[in-house]
Amino acid sequence: MSMIKNITNVRGIKCWGAHTGIKSMRRDLALIFSEVPANIGMVTTQNQVTAEPIKLVREYMSDGKAQAIVVNAGNANACTGPDGYKGAEAMARAVGEELNIDPKMVLVASTGLIGEPFPTEEITKGIRDNVRKLTTKSSAGSFAANAILTTDTFAKEGFLEFDLNGFEVNMAGIAKGSGMIHPKLGTMLAFIVTDAAIESKLLQTTVEELVDKTFNMITVDGDTSTNDVVAVLANGRAENEVLKTKKDKGYRAFREKLEELMQHLAKLIVSDGEGASKFITYEAVNAPDEETARTLVRAVFDSTLVKAAMFGRDPNWGRIICAAGNAGVPFDYRTVDLYLGDDHSQVLVLEKGIPQEYNRNYMKKLLRAADITIRLDLNDGTAKAKGWGADLSTDYVLFNSVYTT
Repeated sequence: MSMIKNITNVRGIKCWGAHTGIKSMRRDLALIFSEVPANIGMVTTQNQVTAEPIKLVREYMSDGKAQAIVVNAGNANACTGPDGYKGAEAMARAVGEELNIDPKMVLVASTGLIGEPFPTEEITKGIRDNVRKLTTKSSAGSFAANAILTTDTFAKEGFLEFDLNGFEVNMAGIAKGSGMIHPKLGTMLAFIVTDAAIESKLLQTTVEELVDKTFNMITVDGDTSTNDVVAVLANGRAENEVLKTKKDKGYRAFREKLEELMQHLAKLIVSDGEGASKFITYEAVNAPDEETARTLVRAVFDSTLVKAAMFGRDPNWGRIICAAGNAGVPFDYRTVDLYLGDDHSQVLVLEKGIPQEYNRNYMKKLLRAADITIRLDLNDGTAKAKGWGADLSTDYVLFNSVYTT
């Protein structure tokens, strides 16, 4: 995963990130533009309270096509009613007019405080002032990555290049997220661009499947936001033969690289969790099927008690087994092996349901690590799943107790 190259190294992609005044002293407007129309695969929040830009893009992107992305930070444009929807429309219209493209080819996204009046005039002026600055310079990619942040402490970027049937393909992405992170998407935005050629329906299916394995397998605090969107734009500028089915030569390579990039961005979000002091990998292995494995992982990493125990370096494995038993899938702890430790050494604490003797001082030393692993071996099949989460710290509680004040 290259951290030197970024989205500007994808053929046909220009971008920019600017400060318009919505946020104090930080960039708050990101623009990404494909010189040619692109196919899009997109997944949005499953929260029943949806932000106005989400409503808009579900309509605009329904044909599987897009050419530009515009994102404002500092105001979520959620719970803002008809005026907010008009504001999202105005953002798309401003981008469309300045770039001479159909506004319905513009993906609009917002992030920030919910319920605040949307500053349409300021943002659309910022769009019109900055579209002319779109460039392929590498610095612009970093500007865009920084412009979508809210409570994040660092920009989240990734870049891959790989061979696809003899054609060099580039793929890159930016993301944001720190709090309100939970399966079914959380307060996260992720935008990936690639110059690969892939048919829109296949891209959509692939994105949906891979989001389930990556962005829907992370959590920080168990809250799903109003604004979440993961979008992948493929503009075909690599000029490979268009991927049309999962059986096509090259599809597996494309899918593997897209999953790698999504997982990279998803893990960066967890590592920046609000107040987090630990990055926790959860594994369920030897399960009867993948869905069961994912469900168990999600049940464990969603447990407040488990996250609090990891913060306190408390090897209270009973909380883990209890959470798994509440997952809503068949689970017999008497057949399960449970391991706790860091990313280098795991200790067997439960074998076939029988508690094991272990050195508690050594375990506490392992749990001091910044990276912790919790692994459930179900001994009931060959399927597996991974998820990633943060601990629940006192800093998280303090930060979110004064979020708007």
